Amino acid sequence: MLTNTILLALRELKRNVLRSFLTILGIVIGVGAVIILVTIGGGATLQVKQQIAAMGSNLLMVTPGKRLGPGQSAGNIPFKEADGQAILREVGSVAAMAPVASRSLQVIFSNQNWTTQVTGSDNAYFPVTNRSLKAGRNFSDSELRSGAAVCLVGETVLRKLFGAQAEVLGEKIRLQKFSCEIIGVLAGKGQNTMGMDQDDLVVIPLRTLQRRLAGNQDVGMFQVSIREGASTDKARQDIARLLREQRHLGPSDDDNFNVMDLKEISSMLTGTTRLLTALLSAVAAVSLLVGGIGIMNIMLVSVTERTREIGIRLAIGAIEREVLLQFLVEAVVLSSFGGLIGIALALGSSVWLAGLLRVPFVFNGPIVLIAFLFSAAVGVIFGYFPALKAARMDPIEALRYE
Repeated sequence: MLTNTILLALRELKRNVLRSFLTILGIVIGVGAVIILVTIGGGATLQVKQQIAAMGSNLLMVTPGKRLGPGQSAGNIPFKEADGQAILREVGSVAAMAPVASRSLQVIFSNQNWTTQVTGSDNAYFPVTNRSLKAGRNFSDSELRSGAAVCLVGETVLRKLFGAQAEVLGEKIRLQKFSCEIIGVLAGKGQNTMGMDQDDLVVIPLRTLQRRLAGNQDVGMFQVSIREGASTDKARQDIARLLREQRHLGPSDDDNFNVMDLKEISSMLTGTTRLLTALLSAVAAVSLLVGGIGIMNIMLVSVTERTREIGIRLAIGAIEREVLLQFLVEAVVLSSFGGLIGIALALGSSVWLAGLLRVPFVFNGPIVLIAFLFSAAVGVIFGYFPALKAARMDPIEALRYE
């Protein structure tokens, strides 16, 4: 009986193909929008996690100043190299520590110039920040101690200054007051979570920046890598306690430094992305409600148009349950077809959008299944009332209907 009912339902829908398609348009849009938003949101969340992981493994960033808000700080007393050495020596969970000082400077080669970030550090900077060399070498111990005029450059700086020139090792670029020799090229890392180009930088020995550019012994921050398996929370507490001693802070004094865990940033950003995805998906799901109302409206019209047919079926022995099932199946078939079309369009659009937005395509099987089941449920919920109306018709009144 169910097979015959489905065949009857398909025959009726085939009679009005255009009307059937327009009826399911709301379901197609709703299902498609939800799947696209969840898929792209999942890709964006994965990209945030990957980019945070690319910044460094178990990385803590220790900066001077107590943050009060965006771009503001209080008690901004710079660090000294001795503070970093104390962290490396006294905190057992620290695997590596890189002192960092930075300046935004114009770099010049021949008739080309480019404003970039010049970072002063030592060789620990590269493993701590998950950077590797594409060509050349790291700094030697003597270059670090003496503050030699040598540098490693990122791919963006190379492209801006040298264009298509293949060999740059040994070339000299000018940094404001002095020229430095390129001894290495950093492998590309692309943009970070904030949209900043991680390849737009020049790395020089910390002593070189302090003596030739800054004119002081200050360190802007310490990037600290924690040993695998060690607790980053405990490491933060140990570093904070040590720095309070190093900076001679009393029990009633507030910290004049900040120890930030990149995992916290990752959790915050991924949480925000998921929340926005959920909110937008909820808004898109309203289209499913609109589509359901459209199905109810068309099914009511269909019941009115087929009143005599219903009367004949009831008069020759059809029971209410069979008539109810026929119209209910029509509504479910309509909404299910809409769901399938929406899924196909959504997956194709998601692949295209993921490439356009440069985020990973993450196939979310459960959300696809939920969207399809929800579309079928819409057919049941909004098709039940028209089906019930058809099943409860008086055969005599239905046969009299003109």
